[in-house]
Amino acid sequence: MAKPADTRTAGRKPVAKATRSAAETEKIRAALAARRDELNAEYDQTLSEITELQRDRLTDSAGDDQADTGTKTFEREQEISLANSIKERITQVERALERLDEGGYGWCERCGNPIPVERLAAFPSATLCVTCKQLAERR
Repeated sequence: MAKPADTRTAGRKPVAKATRSAAETEKIRAALAARRDELNAEYDQTLSEITELQRDRLTDSAGDDQADTGTKTFEREQEISLANSIKERITQVERALERLDEGGYGWCERCGNPIPVERLAAFPSATLCVTCKQLAERR
């Protein structure tokens, strides 16, 4: 039985992937690792602040009315959302490091074309070229 054609790459010519020099790969790896370390430090700091704020809220909740309780709940949800956002960025950088090891870093996961250097400089963990990202955002 024949496999169905992949609709994402059907009709497109395969692009030959150029190899990076070892020095370029190590430079990219160092930059990604440094970014991951920064994000991990930011995540740890955020968790520490959330814990401290929670402790303060527990000791300073006597006499709160519904509005105060609602405000504190909203603020806590905002802080947790921020921590989750940082964790997601850490995951993206770790995925970029994996793609670098596998040789897929800098190539669009959808169409296989190279991701422009300018895009990678602005967003090092990009997995889609500009065109594919625009298409994905329209959906």
